[in-house]
Amino acid sequence: MAEIRWFGHNCFRIRAKEATVLTDPVGKRTGYSLPKQTVDIVTLSHEHAGHVNLEAVKPGFKMISGPGEYEMNDTFITGIRTYHDKQQGAELGYNTVYLIELENLKFGHLGDLGHQLSDSLIEQYGSVDVLFVPAGGGPVLPPSEMAELIANISPKMVIPMQYRTTRGDAERDEVAPFLKHLGVEAPQPVEKLVIKPSDLTEQMQVVLLTPES
Repeated sequence: MAEIRWFGHNCFRIRAKEATVLTDPVGKRTGYSLPKQTVDIVTLSHEHAGHVNLEAVKPGFKMISGPGEYEMNDTFITGIRTYHDKQQGAELGYNTVYLIELENLKFGHLGDLGHQLSDSLIEQYGSVDVLFVPAGGGPVLPPSEMAELIANISPKMVIPMQYRTTRGDAERDEVAPFLKHLGVEAPQPVEKLVIKPSDLTEQMQVVLLTPES
């Protein structure tokens, strides 16, 4: 069983028996304010401001900031090199998408992915149970193309991130256009998600989380 909380932008905390993982610690320039966190592992998709607020994380964590295969705290993490734009990083640099395996669940985090993934990269990424997806446009894939990518990855659950809320990301779009491209109604947002493998179904689910920061 894993507990997921969203702190805004690309920042999620996944708390499980094996470890607690924090993705892209959110910085104040996004409008969010990350409370002090105690975690085992931090993943960084890229080093742009808004994703690297390590000052909000208590010392003692292990950090992953690029492609590779990692095993720590009984948690398996795979990072795959991608780009923040469609010009192979010429405009905005590199991005790392992650696959985080714990509690018999596979969590995919797309970071600030700016292009479609090739068939070989999707194969390398493998099966995904829960996929964290940028949903508000901006310097990432637009919602229409993100929906296409989701169809190619075929996750069992999608959790949108990096879209405009009353608390932050004012320059992004709201989540509604993204959900329209997915062809789903907006679910009622929840403060946290507690999930186990048996909760997943063959039909893809979409979960909206309320940001906590």
